[in-house]
This record gives sequence, C-alpha cells and structure tokens, in this order.
Amino acid sequence: MLRPLVAAAVVAASFAVPTATAQEQPPPPQPAVTALVRGMSLEHKVAQLFVTHLNGQAADEVHPGNQRDFGVGTPAEVVAKYQPGGVIYFNNSSRDNIDTPRQIAALSNGLQRAGRIPLAVSTDQEMGLVTRIGAPATQFPGNMALGASRRTQDAEQAAAITARELRAMGINQNFAPDADVNSNPANPVIGVRSYSGDPNLAAEMTAAQVRGYQQRFLSPTAVSAAAKHFPGHGDTDEDSHTTLPRVDRTVEQWRELDAPPFRAAIAAGVDSIMTAHIRVPRIDPSGEPATLSKPALDLLRRELGYDGVVITDSLAMAGVRQLHSDAEIPVLALKAGVDQLLMPVDLGLAIDSVVAAVRSGELTEQRIDQSVLRVLRMKFLRGMLTSPYVDEDKVDSSVGAPENVAAAKAITDHTVTAVRNEALPLPTKPTAALVTGWGETSTRALAEALGGTALPTGSTPTEAQIAAAVQGAGSADVVVVLTNGLSAQPAQQTLLTRLLATGKPVIAVAVQNPYDVAHTAAPNWLATYSHGVGSMESVAKVITGEVKPNGKLPVAVPGPTPYPFGHGVSW
Repeated sequence: MLRPLVAAAVVAASFAVPTATAQEQPPPPQPAVTALVRGMSLEHKVAQLFVTHLNGQAADEVHPGNQRDFGVGTPAEVVAKYQPGGVIYFNNSSRDNIDTPRQIAALSNGLQRAGRIPLAVSTDQEMGLVTRIGAPATQFPGNMALGASRRTQDAEQAAAITARELRAMGINQNFAPDADVNSNPANPVIGVRSYSGDPNLAAEMTAAQVRGYQQRFLSPTAVSAAAKHFPGHGDTDEDSHTTLPRVDRTVEQWRELDAPPFRAAIAAGVDSIMTAHIRVPRIDPSGEPATLSKPALDLLRRELGYDGVVITDSLAMAGVRQLHSDAEIPVLALKAGVDQLLMPVDLGLAIDSVVAAVRSGELTEQRIDQSVLRVLRMKFLRGMLTSPYVDEDKVDSSVGAPENVAAAKAITDHTVTAVRNEALPLPTKPTAALVTGWGETSTRALAEALGGTALPTGSTPTEAQIAAAVQGAGSADVVVVLTNGLSAQPAQQTLLTRLLATGKPVIAVAVQNPYDVAHTAAPNWLATYSHGVGSMESVAKVITGEVKPNGKLPVAVPGPTPYPFGHGVSW
C-alpha cells in the first residue's frame, strides 16, 4: 500500500514549499514527489494519468452501469480495482453522481478511502450553461455574462466562491474556465461559455478566474483550474461531441485571436490546460485532432512555455474517435504531449494499451514518469495529497452560504445589457405583466420577480401557443418575450412579431446567445447571456429601474440589425 509513503512524502515536502499566490512561479518538483513515483509500479503510474467517470451517488452503491463499464458493482470498487489518478462527477441521468452537497462530500470521502494515492476529484462547474451542481450551491451567470460586465473583480470573486464550495464537497479539480474566444456566432458548443469574441477581454477574465479558483498553494478552499479548450474552440460551427470540427486558422491568426487567453492563464499560474478535439490543418496538416497533435501541443509547450498538466477533453467524444481506435488514442495523446487522459471509453483497455506501449518501446517509461510527476506535483501544490478528506458535518453551512448568495446576486446585477431602449425603465412597476417565450423555468422566474403571469411557449411555439400569448397580451400592461436561438427558430420570431403588433409595450430578452438581438427590430432589447433564475431576477430589476443595465456586448453581433462589440445603453 502506498498510503504511508504518500503521508511521509507530503510531510517532508510541506517543509520545502512556501505559501505562494497563484500568480507566483511554483517551486520545482519536490524530491518527496519524485520518491513517490519511484515507489510505484508501471501499471500504477499509468493509472495515475487517467480520470474516469463513475456510476452512482454513494461510494458503496451497487450500480448496473459500473458492472457494464468496469466489471464491478460500486464506485469505490472501480477506484480500488483501477487506482485511477482522478474521477469526474456528472449530473445526468445515466451517470448521475450529484444530489445534495452532503451526499457529494460523502461520495468524495468514500472514493478517497478506496484510493492508494489521493484522487483528483473533478467536475465541470463552469457557471452558467455548464453547471453540474445546482442549488443549494451558489449559482452564477456564465462566462459571457461576466464578460459583459467587464468586471474582473466579479469574475475572480465568483470563481473563489465556487472553489470554496466545491472544496467543501470534496471536489478539488474544476475543469474551468473556458478560455475560448467565441469568434464564430454559429458556434454550437461554446457560445456563452466564452467570455468574449475579443481576445484581450477573454484573456483578462480568464486570468481573473484562474486566480479565483486557485488562490494560493496548499489553500484548503481552492481548487485546481483547467483552462480550455486548447488551441481554441471558438471559431467552429460544429460540435466536437458529435464530429471532428475543422478550424482554418494560420499560426499567425492563432497567435492573435486564440492564444491570448491561454497566455494569460499560464501567467496566472493555471494548473492544467485542456485540449480540444478539433483539427487545425494549417498548424498540423496531418488532420489529427489537437488532442493527438504534437505540432499543436508544441505551440503550448514550446511557444507558450507551458510545463503544467495538459489534460484531454473526454476521450469518449466523437471528435477524437474518428481516426483511431480506443486502444490507440491514449498512446497517441501521450506521444503528442498530454499528461492526464479524461474519460476513456474503456478504462481497462486504455490502461493496458499504454502499459503495452511502454513494454514494446513505443513509449518510454521516462515519458510516463514525466506526466506522473506533473500530475502529482499539481496534486501536492493544491493540497490534494495533504487534505483529501472533507468534514461532512460542515458542508451544508459552507455550500450556498447567505453571504455567497448575496455576492452572486450583486455580480449578476452587473451583467444585463440593454441593446436597444425606448421605454425602460418602466415608470411604475407593472401590475399585469405577461412573460412568455422560451424556457419554462426562466419565464416563471421572471414572472414571479415582476409579479406577473408566465406563459412559456418553448423553443418552437405552436400557432395555438402564439394565439394564447396574443390573447394574454390584451389584458397585460407590459409583455416580456424571452428568446433563445431566434434566428434558427422562425416560430419564435413570429411570436415576437405578433406581440409587437398588439401595440402593447414589448420587451424582448435574449436569454442565451446575444445574437438574437439582430433579428427582430423590437424597440426594447435586453441580453442576459444566461437563463438562470438569478439572471431573471436581475433583468426584472433592470425593467423596473431598481438597477441600471451596466453590461456591454462582449461580442460583435452580425445580422440584419448589427451591433458592434462594446455596444450597450444605460440610463
């Protein structure tokens, strides 16, 4: 068992590592960590490079998904069998690991007890659109909303609060922030996950969130951050979950448009950088996805001078599986320069393939040691080795604490953008507001905040729903219409046009991508970049004049009625 060796190593190392801020240069790998690697078998070293999914909400829960995927029953047995370096939590129906904060903390502790070396316990808590852990955890708007605020202090505070709550639940690695520059309005997978279409604004916000997540070395309230998706997923019109997108950037264009946020993340001391499953032929003519491309990762290692952990995006995604088998992919990723391998389809096959590649000479054991040292160094510097367990009795008072929720409300109030305005703020609070359009939760949250009536119509309103909304407008003193994907949904445009024709005051609100505002000339257009309850409460405050719309467009909006980057009106 390696637990005693781990304990001795980290105690020795604790005398050698000074407390430092995330911006400071970390110390070189500690001799104790090197000694730890020397005491590991090849199989155990290889396993440390993998981060796997699990099925179930308790460490000892027998789940059929674990039998199917791993040949054992419980999450703890998966960890005991394979000894991976990390695990990742999800909140979907097939791999649902998330229920309550206390449950998550208990799951984390149970998994840590099953590991010989403490685990990196991870999730994707980007905020906004990609949020794995909902309320009572404190909820923030996503990156583009923060970019609209232009307030780096808000971005840093949101990340620090998120880190503190994640760590209380035993999660010590967050796959955030998204450092992509969303330069393509048709991007189906990034969009509002990006701070901006401007590389400099995206860079400032990325650095701020890295500082917030990581705080200082060995902090018990920090998490390891991962800037993603290198070399940049912002100029695609395809989704790497379902295909292998192509990006036609030259190296010079990449340096100007996509590299700045990653440079900023590195300067802020980011622990890891996640690769993208995209092909960039002008960087690597072979057509390999960046995850498997040495020329692409050489830009990161050599040109940007990054020597931290490089982690793949999920190896179960179609974007990385189109050219090679599941056995070949992890070997090729390591040869390209990757360190951590996220979510292989078959964990046992992936580990065996890498071990076999070392035995055959395709990979050297020194190459494996290089990546293991990076991973263990990250674990030590973020306190994963020294403090793997959490206090389950304290988690409920830490997660969603009143001061955190108050901070989130204030931050969200800074994000709303008024793109066009003829009637706001309303002179008096409406007495009969009708809130209709996209999103049942969003329409109901905004209607409650305004004291009005909700009539959700979904993404593709039917003629009957449109007629009902028009009829409801007859008795309303103001109509608020929520949109999401307006240009691709003619029925949403019809709903808005028909409501404008009633002559009632109409306020249109783009609740996700701001590109909606170019497609219908409504007299009052607001953009929230996020459809969470908090964003709906903030937009209600803007409508009634309780707060001013301080946001500015963080992207240029093309279309029939275009708006430039930085546009926004206030009062």
